Amino acid sequence: MFRNPLMVTALSLTAAVSIWGLMDAQALAAFAARTVSVILRSRGWFIMLTASALLIISLWLALSRFGKIKLGRSEDEPEFSTFSWLAMMFAAGMGVGLLFYGAAEPISHFLFIQDQSDMPAYQAGPTALFLTYFHWGLHAWAIYGLTALVIAYFTFRRQAPPLVSAPVNIVFGDKPWARTVGWLMDLLAIYAIAIGLAGSIALGVFQVEDGVATLFGIQRAGLGLGLAIFAVLCLAYILPLLVDLSKGMATLSNTAILIAISLMVFVLLVGPTHLFMQNIVEGFGEYITNVLPHGFRTYTFYEETVGQWFSAWTLNYMLWWLAWAPFVGVFIARISKGRTIREFILGVLLAPTVFSIFWFGIFGGMGFYQGAANQLDPTVVQTDINRTTFLLLETMPFSKLTIAATVMAAFLFIVTSVVSAAYVLSMFSTGGNQDPPVKVKLTWGIILGALGLVMILSGSADAVRQIIALSANPFVFIVLFLVMCLLKALKKEKGV
Repeated sequence: MFRNPLMVTALSLTAAVSIWGLMDAQALAAFAARTVSVILRSRGWFIMLTASALLIISLWLALSRFGKIKLGRSEDEPEFSTFSWLAMMFAAGMGVGLLFYGAAEPISHFLFIQDQSDMPAYQAGPTALFLTYFHWGLHAWAIYGLTALVIAYFTFRRQAPPLVSAPVNIVFGDKPWARTVGWLMDLLAIYAIAIGLAGSIALGVFQVEDGVATLFGIQRAGLGLGLAIFAVLCLAYILPLLVDLSKGMATLSNTAILIAISLMVFVLLVGPTHLFMQNIVEGFGEYITNVLPHGFRTYTFYEETVGQWFSAWTLNYMLWWLAWAPFVGVFIARISKGRTIREFILGVLLAPTVFSIFWFGIFGGMGFYQGAANQLDPTVVQTDINRTTFLLLETMPFSKLTIAATVMAAFLFIVTSVVSAAYVLSMFSTGGNQDPPVKVKLTWGIILGALGLVMILSGSADAVRQIIALSANPFVFIVLFLVMCLLKALKKEKGV
């Protein structure tokens, strides 16, 4: 099935990681932590510069004359409705993370700020929320969006296969160095997709495990419950891999997004609604005012603890988004045919960012509110961050129902991520076929499941994040090369 040397090499590389993890998961996690620490310490400035540059270039493209260019022929129309397009994009890119960190991340930043300074709570709260918005907002979606835009432009405008290497081959021609660079880009993209998605499976299973334990009052003991959830997950994503993308992914992602929106509206109406809305309005103003300047902050002259926080949160997030950029980018490109560059960029950047501000403003605000009322112990984020969302929901009415809904949404988000990643990897395996055979998709589904099992056996969300960050490091340079190819092609098309 996989006779392509690229796929044989990629499978060998991912298999080596899987075997290492199965034999000694702790050693793999320790190696990843040490390596990522060196990378973040030496190249943190470059990671931030890259993320900010991608955002600025995205905004410039949307507002420039290139914004009118359609991703496809002039007569092509979008395959999916705007809601389904945004839902699939959001579910593939971030879904389960929002459920995981909705209240946990703002509370974590709040506690850190209070511990490191004398900042009063009325200032520490908005600052903590701004930092959360920054991690999940425009910079993240610029990384996803610009990667996707490059693939979509060359696929639908220049009739190239939807591969990371295609822009290089088209712009620079059939030169030996271009073929070599393109081959390495595809290899590293496949590796980043496989490892990044496997990490997402593990983080999702950790959260679903805590939700099930909270819902049924089960005491967690070892990996038994997590492995049972993992087994159900593997069975659940088989069916969507057997059907057409538009049927499987659209249905799953729409359902997950609707559940998430319902949860958000519930918390908004049950909690102090006026405070949440004030919080969101203030958050929008703070974010719009400071998002671009903050993208160039590296905390150079702060104490070591602040530098460690910056690496553990901001830099890790940027690497996380870069790890996911190949598969989310290729997937977003696949579902974006027929949209203009301006429509594409504004949709990819603004809709998820606005939703994230509402989400964290409401869940983070509820976490602050319940913490101040002694209904929630905020230090739970320091001992068992996975349970934060569920402990928060337990302080509100209909907790059994909302916890069950959260578990269901998280489960569906994991399934959509696996399905989309298996689809993208299958496209790579078949030379860019946009409708890959079912047997290829199923094969990649099995491989991703095996890698996910390795991550679960590590037993630590922190270890999983380190392994994901390690896989993303090479893509920092790849995405910049892809953007250069896009700009050269656009200038040539417009005769500049």
